[in-house]
Amino acid sequence: MPNRPHNMAATDLTKAGLFISFEGIDGSGKSTQARLLAEALRGLGHSVLLTREPGGSPGAEDIRRLVLEGDPDRWSPETEILLFTAARRDHLEKTIRPAIARGEVVITDRFADSTRMYQGIRRGTGADLRAMVDDLHSRMIGVEPDLTILIDIDAETGHSRAIARAGSELRFEDMGTAMQARMRDGFLALAAAHPRFAVIDGAGDPAAIAADVLAAAMAKLA
Repeated sequence: MPNRPHNMAATDLTKAGLFISFEGIDGSGKSTQARLLAEALRGLGHSVLLTREPGGSPGAEDIRRLVLEGDPDRWSPETEILLFTAARRDHLEKTIRPAIARGEVVITDRFADSTRMYQGIRRGTGADLRAMVDDLHSRMIGVEPDLTILIDIDAETGHSRAIARAGSELRFEDMGTAMQARMRDGFLALAAAHPRFAVIDGAGDPAAIAADVLAAAMAKLA
């Protein structure tokens, strides 16, 4: 099970729940695959909670509107890190931790790895910001997923898909293809360093991708 933050009760994450996160650049299809996995696991009899970041609890959803709308330079990277950490802490307390304690499978569309990438390597100051992200995560969150599914796709395709879907939450898509390429490289580097990752090719047929995702989840559940 994931490591517990210092103030998490010892029984909170010891039942038969599972914590799965989905990561990937914008337009990778991770949100669709998270939903398909939730549906598949429910069909197999599992109790599943599907959630997202930033968001997943009332307080975190309020912060989501602050960080995902408006100009890409609305907030400094440091301020964004603090906002995302605050949202994640509320999400953990109000949504993730109770569901895991009930023995549910929690599937979240993004978790801390997104903050490590989107805030941690922006604007050429990656080392200092990554250290800040990791320090705050250790102090305030202290939990990593049991399984992180990285839906990998090339930056140009992902960026085109993200722009095409439109909507108001375009702050990070507006950073351009070059930034998405940096994000992709960063995600792949994280995956290479941490065995909790399963990297899934996101360029194929959605049904085939979903089958690969389900196989990875079932292996962890087993």
